[in-house]
Amino acid sequence: MGQSLDPNEVMWNRMTAETLRAKADEGAMVLLPVASTEQHGPHLATGVDTFLCTEACRRTALEMAADHPVVVAPCVWMGLAEHHMEFGGTFTVSLRTWHALLEDLCRAIQRHGFTKVAIINGHGGNISALNALTTDLTRDLGMSIATTTYLIPASHEGKLVDILEDQTGVIHACEAETSMMMCAHPDLVEHSRLEDAHGLNSSMTEVLEPPVHRWHSFKELTPSGVLGDARRSTPEKGEKLFDVMARSLARALLSDELWPGA
Repeated sequence: MGQSLDPNEVMWNRMTAETLRAKADEGAMVLLPVASTEQHGPHLATGVDTFLCTEACRRTALEMAADHPVVVAPCVWMGLAEHHMEFGGTFTVSLRTWHALLEDLCRAIQRHGFTKVAIINGHGGNISALNALTTDLTRDLGMSIATTTYLIPASHEGKLVDILEDQTGVIHACEAETSMMMCAHPDLVEHSRLEDAHGLNSSMTEVLEPPVHRWHSFKELTPSGVLGDARRSTPEKGEKLFDVMARSLARALLSDELWPGA
């Protein structure tokens, strides 16, 4: 006799269509992870952003589930990553393609009866575009759409500083991302290359929000493909990071102020 599906499941692609229809009837919020497939230095697999964003969303949904029905859609694994192309191993799409894809995915979710979508980003190169597209998606679809990057609520609450030793937040293929990969996907961390996994230790704000913006290849910033320093990464730090990120993101998404009248 086959095993029954878990009634507490939160992942869309592990549920039946019948279960998802019931979730929509319950008013479930859909978390739509969006990320990237790109180089992550000499020590990490190219799927880091997709793997970490999916795991962060899964944990966040488990935090939310006691107070609000929630479903985590499959992760959009490609994003805006032209700045990583010079390293190889990277997929990138144009802004118009990405916009059209997100609109179509949100429309499909809407057609199944869901009315709230939170697009949860896991790639720095998507942030500016996603902030701008929130307006268009909300207007064109006529549904409640919120967007964020999974690490931002915890960062704003000052939750990351006490966990990390060499940086104040998540950068790229760094102490934070490497620690989380050691926790969630240890088989995709090349420990023999950790000594080479370091580069400019600059905050993500400094990288993404310079006083005057001009496009640069990531290779101009860091020949190793790493921003930050992965050499002090541990799975224990990764577990702590996931924990505070999931709790902070769940609080933000359940906030009454986020969904007025929804």
